[in-house]
Amino acid sequence: MTTLNQLRAFVEAERLGSFTAAADILQVAQASISELVRRLEDELEAQLFVRGSRRLSLTAAGQELLPYAQQALHAADTGTQAVHSLGSLEGGTATFGVPRNADYYMLSNLVQTFHSRYPAVRVRLVGQNSAETAASIAAGEIEAGLVVLPIDDDELSVRPLMRDEVFYISADPARTAEPMTITRFAAAKLVLYDVHYGWNDPTRRQLVERAQLAGVRIEPQIEIEHVEAALKLVAAKVGDTIASRAVIASATFPKGLHTAPFAEPLYDTIALAQHRGRPLSNATREFARLAEDTIRELSGGESARTRPARR
Repeated sequence: MTTLNQLRAFVEAERLGSFTAAADILQVAQASISELVRRLEDELEAQLFVRGSRRLSLTAAGQELLPYAQQALHAADTGTQAVHSLGSLEGGTATFGVPRNADYYMLSNLVQTFHSRYPAVRVRLVGQNSAETAASIAAGEIEAGLVVLPIDDDELSVRPLMRDEVFYISADPARTAEPMTITRFAAAKLVLYDVHYGWNDPTRRQLVERAQLAGVRIEPQIEIEHVEAALKLVAAKVGDTIASRAVIASATFPKGLHTAPFAEPLYDTIALAQHRGRPLSNATREFARLAEDTIRELSGGESARTRPARR
């Protein structure tokens, strides 16, 4: 099997015109260069150099091989440089999945922090439902990500970072006068988001499991994709919805809406997920570390807060 060492000895010998000069550049014995080229000729069953003159010259076979050997070495050297750059965080790409409501958890600030520290590293931040993030990590499409539990984690390593309580949201204060039971929730006129993933969405999965245990069914009146759109419909008194503490505490949460906790508290548990069998690149590992620090810092701040006041 032809090796990179053989190709490098061949290319350097041609460039410098002698095995001795190639040996000096590559810092090996002249006999080693000669042996590498001889073995390459044996494998190809072709003579590559015309020997005997003061300067090596290529045969027709050597001229045919040269551009391919140069391309192979260039590709190998470029790949090596990319890996070394990644190791020192002077290059490479951090590929990371985040929930679609990532901005509510200050993760846009995380990107700015990472970029200011490692400006040469490219960042691919993939925002999607946690069910899709988990599937993408399992398939090797992204390296790691923040997810909301529960997810299907057969091939994943999952580390919970914080819990964010989920509340019932209504424009009618009477509906939030007391904690929401799953039976009353199932009977309400609901506007639920994350329609694409439906009951595979982690928060919805928790609700449907509770409904099954209570012997009731949850059938939303309206299903849409984004929490912001659901909140607008609630503000317009079309129906009621749910939202996490982070969403309720945001500046964009509509005025005039009222909140109530669930009688059995409901939480979005945010976790860091990665594939069990694949080590993270240095860039993604550092991004994941900063993401974990950001979420844990936010979690510390949340623990000191009281529940959202009913609005």
